Amino acid sequence: QVQLVESGGGLVQAGASLRLSCAASGRAFSSYSMAWFRQAPGKEREFVALISRSGSSGVHADSVKGRFTISRDNAKNTVHLQMNSLKPEDTAVYYCAAGERFSVAVGMYDYWGQGTQVTVSS
Repeated sequence: QVQLVESGGGLVQAGASLRLSCAASGRAFSSYSMAWFRQAPGKEREFVALISRSGSSGVHADSVKGRFTISRDNAKNTVHLQMNSLKPEDTAVYYCAAGERFSVAVGMYDYWGQGTQVTVSS
């Protein structure tokens, strides 16, 4: 079992930055690939970013590439999502997820946090 708790969301203006954090507890954090997903009202949950167990490999969705960066600290059992140049279309609930496979698919993740709201005003 892994418990995940996100933090760092908020209301910002377009062009601003936010840094989301996800704190993990439970089974060995470094044994999981970690990802961020988001879900806007009326839309399906979508992939944002993914990082490998060691942190050596990362994948970002095309919609956020160049603006968002995922990172992890295995010593502190945390994963972060640095979000720069935020746009109104980035408004969503952001979820942290842990899974045993390096995958962008929602269904491949076994553990989820409760989510943190990010709202970007124009």
